[in-house]
Amino acid sequence: MDYMRDSPRNGSLMFDRLKTFLNDLTGETPPRVFEADDYRLAAVALMVHIASVDGEFDAAERERLQEIVEYRFGLDGDATRRLIETAWESERDSVDLDRFTSVLKRTLDDEGRLQVVGMLWDLAYADGEVHEFEENVVWRVAEMIGVSAHDRVTLRQHAKAAVDAAEAAAARKPE
Repeated sequence: MDYMRDSPRNGSLMFDRLKTFLNDLTGETPPRVFEADDYRLAAVALMVHIASVDGEFDAAERERLQEIVEYRFGLDGDATRRLIETAWESERDSVDLDRFTSVLKRTLDDEGRLQVVGMLWDLAYADGEVHEFEENVVWRVAEMIGVSAHDRVTLRQHAKAAVDAAEAAAARKPE
């Protein structure tokens, strides 16, 4: 029996190995694919939801979303754009927040969940103010992933303080 020929996955496996070999030779890295169970996709989909829940997704929010994703997940510009695009699609196709919060609850420890809530507040403040819909979404997400009310409020205060500090620094800069 020829196991190479009879294995249904063998062709795919051989092709994957060939692609990896060629990528190694050329120094290219294949584009990252973000799967539904990837905590980064879940977190960014929630950020996309926050950014658009007030009916506006302005340039400041777009720019801040890009910055947060690049910095927090250590991605390059192309991977960041792919992740945000995939998150938009996932968020649009989702009927509720549970699809994303369940991934975060399952895959992140307490510190990771706190960081996600911090990122949500950071993005909510991107346009200078938190809309009541944004506040409600952060509250619900925090509850769903097990972040206490105390921690949620503390993270909000930190995000607000960072915005205030940035605005004060910008006001002191000569133009």
